[in-house]
Amino acid sequence: MLRRTPLLRGAPSPAASSLRRAFRSVASIEAILSYSHPSKTSSSSEDQAGPAHLALYNYPTFAGAYSALAADLFHRRLGSRLLLLPFSSIDPLRAEDLKAAGFRSCYLLDFIGPKKFALELCRFIPSVVAFDHRQSTLARIPQLGRCPTNLELRIDTTKSSARAAFDYFSEKLAGTNPDSKKCENLLDQEDEERVLNVVKYIEDADLRLWEQPNTREFHTALREERAKLNCVTNPHVFEQLVQLDVCDLLARGNSLVQNRLEAARKLIYNPFKFHLGRGLYGECLAIRADGNAKLSHEIGLELSQMSSAAGLRPIGAVVFLQRGMLKVCLRTADNATNTSEVAKAYGGGGKPSSSSFALTMDEFNAWTREN
Repeated sequence: MLRRTPLLRGAPSPAASSLRRAFRSVASIEAILSYSHPSKTSSSSEDQAGPAHLALYNYPTFAGAYSALAADLFHRRLGSRLLLLPFSSIDPLRAEDLKAAGFRSCYLLDFIGPKKFALELCRFIPSVVAFDHRQSTLARIPQLGRCPTNLELRIDTTKSSARAAFDYFSEKLAGTNPDSKKCENLLDQEDEERVLNVVKYIEDADLRLWEQPNTREFHTALREERAKLNCVTNPHVFEQLVQLDVCDLLARGNSLVQNRLEAARKLIYNPFKFHLGRGLYGECLAIRADGNAKLSHEIGLELSQMSSAAGLRPIGAVVFLQRGMLKVCLRTADNATNTSEVAKAYGGGGKPSSSSFALTMDEFNAWTREN
C-alpha cells in the first residue's frame, strides 16, 4: 500500500443518458458556495454554521459510491456538514470552482483527479485525502512531483477504494472518543454485514480476482443499479446502497443472465469467420448485431465457445454500428486468451476477457474478405 504525504513526486432511476451528462454548471458551482457558506440563521450549531467538508466520488463506479457512503455515515455520526458530489470525467468540476467555498477538508473517493487536480485543491483546502486502488493511478504518482504535507494519497492496490474508505472512516470514528467504553461503528451490525458483503464482491471485480461465488451473476444485477448512483438526481442513493443485499443481487443476476443468454442465442445465426487484424491475430467467429448492442457481452461469450469448437481462436466478435463507425466487441471465456492485444492495436482497450475498438467499413471488409 502507498500512503505518502510530503515526499511524493429511493428515487426512480434517471434515464441512461444522465450517466453521460456533464456535472459542471453555473448551478452546481452556486450550490457549492451556498452549501459551504450557509446563512447565519440556518443553524445554531458551531460546526453546522462553519465551513463544510467536501467529498467527491468517482461516478459512475460502485467503489466510488460505497466510499461516499462511508464518508456520509462518518460525518452523520459526528453531526458535521458534508457536501457529497459525483465527479464525472465528462466536463468535470475544476479546482478553481471550489476555491472560494472554504471547505475544511476534501476526500477524493476512488480517484485522484485529472492531471494535478489533487495538488491544486491543496492550495486552499487544509486537508485533502484521496483513495484509489488502480495500478494506473499508482503509475501516475511520480508525475505529481513533490506533494504538500496536507495531501494524503492512500493508493492501495490490494484492496478496493470502497473497502479502504470503510476501514479509514471506521478507524477515524473509533478515534474520535478513545476513552469511551462503547465501540462506535458506522453502521449497526445487520447493516454492516450486508454492506461489507456487497463491498467484498465489488472488490473482487475491481482487483480482477474473481474469487467470489457466482460473481458474474452478481455484477450483472449490480450494473442494473448504476443509473441510481448520482446523488444529485437521486438524493436517496446512500439509503439504497445500505439496503442492497448479496443474496438478492445473486438471485436477480442469475435470472438476468439466463434471460440474456436465451435472447443472445436466438440472435446467433450464420456467424462468419473474422480475420483479426487481417489475420495477424488469428481468426474467430463473428456476427453483426446492429440493434442488439446491449447483448454484445452474452453474444460474444457464446460465439467464443462456438469459435473454439470450430478450431478457431476462442474469441467471439460482435460488430454493430455506433456513431458512423463499426464497433467491435471481443469476448472470451478462455483465461489464456487476451482479447485486448487486438483492441489496443486498433486504438481501443479493455481487459483480457473483454475489449472493444472501432473499425472503418473498409477495414471491416478487409477482415471479412473470405466470407
